[in-house]
Amino acid sequence: MSEFSLDLNEEQRDLRDWVHGFAAEVVRPAAAEWDEREETPWPVIQEAAKVGLYGFEFLVTCFGDPTGLSLPIASEELFWGDAGIGLSIFGTSLAVAAIYGSGTPDQLVEWVPQCFGDPESPAVAAFCSTEPEAGSDVGAMRTRATYDEARDEWVLRGQKAYATNGGIAAVHVVTASVDPTLGSRGQAAFVVPPGTPGLHATRKLRKLGLRASHTADVFLDEVRVPGRCLLGGRDALRDRLDRARSGQRASGQAAMRTFELSRPTVGAQAIGVARAAYEYALDYARTRIQFGRPIIENQAVAFALADMKMEIDAARLLVWRASWMGRNDKPFAAGEGSMSKLKAGEVAVAVTEKAVQLLGGAGFLRDHPVERWYRDAKIYTIFEGTSEIQRLVIARAISGVQVR
Repeated sequence: MSEFSLDLNEEQRDLRDWVHGFAAEVVRPAAAEWDEREETPWPVIQEAAKVGLYGFEFLVTCFGDPTGLSLPIASEELFWGDAGIGLSIFGTSLAVAAIYGSGTPDQLVEWVPQCFGDPESPAVAAFCSTEPEAGSDVGAMRTRATYDEARDEWVLRGQKAYATNGGIAAVHVVTASVDPTLGSRGQAAFVVPPGTPGLHATRKLRKLGLRASHTADVFLDEVRVPGRCLLGGRDALRDRLDRARSGQRASGQAAMRTFELSRPTVGAQAIGVARAAYEYALDYARTRIQFGRPIIENQAVAFALADMKMEIDAARLLVWRASWMGRNDKPFAAGEGSMSKLKAGEVAVAVTEKAVQLLGGAGFLRDHPVERWYRDAKIYTIFEGTSEIQRLVIARAISGVQVR
């Protein structure tokens, strides 16, 4: 087990500086253009692939860090550059994480390379879980998967909502109910290979923020996939369903733990957005002259910036703690994963709003990036579990009561 330390080692500092350099030199200069175009920034994704920032090898390196800090460090720096482009680059990792977490070694070898493509022709992947009537209420999922034994195929029917890279992905990972009577315990995940008939998507949804990241609803109309596309395999699914039907408890609420483990990384993304806004507002306050002096000499402005910095650092500490705990198999006895995402998301909203306020009328204009960061920040109190759901997770963890 790795010792917990706030002193980054040489590899972590090198990673931070490398990703920051890419964010500063490649991502940030392109951010306004792709936000305005509301299109997937394929040239930037390709550049990330060429330098080694986009690909399974990069994720393996980050996951290999025994402290658990490499991925949140890289996420913060990339999303400091731009959240929309950052999600276009890191969005594929959601599907990869699902394959890695539930799939067999053979499935990992077969499907993960197809998620990324290659540097000359990069691809993206999509994780499709949320539905119009099943967001926070995972047990309400209506997408169904039935097995056609004669053809050794699974047939998927249903609709997914708000899927990052939905429709443009080479590989879609889709969650579906195999036995609706078991609720969330009767669900499984399936790989939908490239070009599979029956999967189609809406046009790209137009969003408040993260406009460079592709989001769409995905429809599954009698989508047939080979039996080997069931992640984990049929024997493992049969055993799991049998345990659920016999009333046995789920082992450690695996689905909830998976969400908890991913939340610190999302929190790190929010911190990157918040830090970008804070740094910009700080520089502006130093140079903006009103009443014959820089506005930072006014106590109200200086105190606001002090609060922004304090809140960002506090959120980062929660993210790092949860990341270290998750990597070293420490139980989230108080919902520490949810704490980190909740705090970071709400800090991002508060800090970016204050940055707009400190810039005054200039902050409301697209001439300054704070208005874009303000729009981007809001999603962090919504996706990967709303703030209300995070509080519910924490409340249940600390009380032992099934709070509703």
